[in-house]
Amino acid sequence: MAPFNRILLCYDGTPEGRLAMRCGAALAQQLEAETHLLSILDCSYWSSGFDVLSAMKFEVDEQAARETLREGIDRLRAWGVVATGHYSTGNAIDQITRLADSLKVDLIVIGHHPRGLFARWWTGENHALLLDRVSFGVLFEVAN
Repeated sequence: MAPFNRILLCYDGTPEGRLAMRCGAALAQQLEAETHLLSILDCSYWSSGFDVLSAMKFEVDEQAARETLREGIDRLRAWGVVATGHYSTGNAIDQITRLADSLKVDLIVIGHHPRGLFARWWTGENHALLLDRVSFGVLFEVAN
């Protein structure tokens, strides 16, 4: 039995995300693991107010996130990996953990660009929150 039977790749279209997806795809191929790809529209930074401009921005951002998912599925297919695509809106940490739990994945693969502690705090990036919420493997592919 392979150590990872079901892998969730989190993809945002960044160079770090592409590197992580490539690494996760290679691992999925070697292990013949069921593969899932997640693209998230993280709208947690938007204000709670609703107006025409914010609705238009949401539609543009949503279209971009869905295109990122299609691009990821196409890249995986070109690399010989069949993956099920998932699109979600909301806080990235919440959505990753929700889908990972519902799919009962063994491993999550995420790209990461190292930054200083202050930059990580300022942007709200906190991978420790994800690690605190899951009970399975998380692979951060670090790009320099």
